[in-house]
Amino acid sequence: MTVEILEPRRRPTQERSQLKFDQLLQVSRDLLIEVGFESFTCEEVAHRAQLPIGTLYQFFQNKYVIVCELDRQDAIAVKAELAAFGKELPSLDWLRFLAKLVDHMAVLWAKDPSRRAVWLAVQSTPATRATAAVMERELAAEVAYILGPLTPKTPRDRRKIIAEVIVHVVYSMLNFSIRDGQSHSEAVMELKRLLGAYLIGAEGTWVPKDEK
Repeated sequence: MTVEILEPRRRPTQERSQLKFDQLLQVSRDLLIEVGFESFTCEEVAHRAQLPIGTLYQFFQNKYVIVCELDRQDAIAVKAELAAFGKELPSLDWLRFLAKLVDHMAVLWAKDPSRRAVWLAVQSTPATRATAAVMERELAAEVAYILGPLTPKTPRDRRKIIAEVIVHVVYSMLNFSIRDGQSHSEAVMELKRLLGAYLIGAEGTWVPKDEK
């Protein structure tokens, strides 16, 4: 069964509309942190943004589309960070590079609690999960490109799967690292160890079919 991918009804093409669109998303982000997804409503977003509810519905069909758009914003920001770090490759000391990248992303999560709130919200329905998965795959494509010089013995198809696993694990662990009662620094350290061991193992255990 095909699951619907949630997109805004329309995206702004003029500056005035863009300001309203951005305002609605920022208010949504703040409200999500404050009340959680279950109590989150489009009516309250419009009220706090001081915009007619009709303006909100011009852009977003419902709250599920809103949180998917927030997730898209977060993913685009992470993709930009990955692209910037990817310019530092190739690097012989790739474990140090990996640690630096994880540290940088961990700061993003620690400084912005809305990332976890958005991530939890998009787990709520099959459609939101499917929409979030699209963005995860786009991030994974960037990771697979970065992994190229780090895992030269690994076939492209397997590198794609490895990249998808890495993105999913990193997202899960970073959101785990900032939950209540959790030591952020310890969780980030374990994430570095996990990724390092996984990449070393993935590259070291690969055997071409003609050599098995």
